[in-house]
Amino acid sequence: MYQIISDSACDLTELYVKKHNIEIVPLTASLDGETYLKDKTEINRKDFYTTMVENPDIFPKTSLPSVESFEAVFRKYAEQNIPVVCFTISIHLSGSYNSASMAKDVVEEDYPDAQIVVLDSQQDTVSQALIIDQVVRMQNDGIPFDTMIENTKKLMGTARIFFTVGSLDYLRIGGRIGKMAISATGKLGIKPIIILKDGEVNLGGVGRNRGKLKKNIIQIADKYLTENGKDNFVVSIGYGYDAIEGVAFKDEVEAGLGVKLNGDTNVEIGVITAVHTGPHAIGIGVIQKYETLK
Repeated sequence: MYQIISDSACDLTELYVKKHNIEIVPLTASLDGETYLKDKTEINRKDFYTTMVENPDIFPKTSLPSVESFEAVFRKYAEQNIPVVCFTISIHLSGSYNSASMAKDVVEEDYPDAQIVVLDSQQDTVSQALIIDQVVRMQNDGIPFDTMIENTKKLMGTARIFFTVGSLDYLRIGGRIGKMAISATGKLGIKPIIILKDGEVNLGGVGRNRGKLKKNIIQIADKYLTENGKDNFVVSIGYGYDAIEGVAFKDEVEAGLGVKLNGDTNVEIGVITAVHTGPHAIGIGVIQKYETLK
């Protein structure tokens, strides 16, 4: 038995979290740079997105969870001698990993035999959700804690998000995309295809037409999956403000890739990621199935 914990950037649904007894530690977000509210509990996602869409000159901010918030959760399981694995958003996007690591150190001072493993997921939103889903599967299949950790570290290297955004401004202002990518998309109307790999945001292509960009995302994902054994992977999607576009994209992805999406980890991209990408992010997350690891 072990406990799965994640910061809220994973964007797993409330139903999934309750079903699998996952502890969520919230990041916070602010529209005005002063009042920070907890993700999932104090923020209404729809209202937050609507404000961003209706006020394109507003660039919200996020703040990492406090050390104390992670500590309280870790301590609860240390007291019960229950091993813990905790996932955080990529350290390149937030300092959540640092807070969790410091909390681990604090708790281990009082409980030196506690088993607390903090992992930088090197991912975000849908791909972070996919990592956690594989851990849930391993737990349900009776995989021991140490073996699960070993497998998970390997799995994280196979995870990817292939996505596009409505505007590069959010990534640019947040310093989450390099000068080369900014230069390549600097022309009027050009939008990027972005690949989140090993925690880094990389440019995967450019284009003007959103419909074509989505088709190109599917093609890039298909190439990666085909090269690595498509049957060995789980695929889900994430979408932002436009739910109608998101539902249609599910069908496009299933047809284009010839796969059935994992509905449990299809996500509505949350406000933490929206702060970095803007309200119109849409993309595909993939990860290898743990049982196909060599």
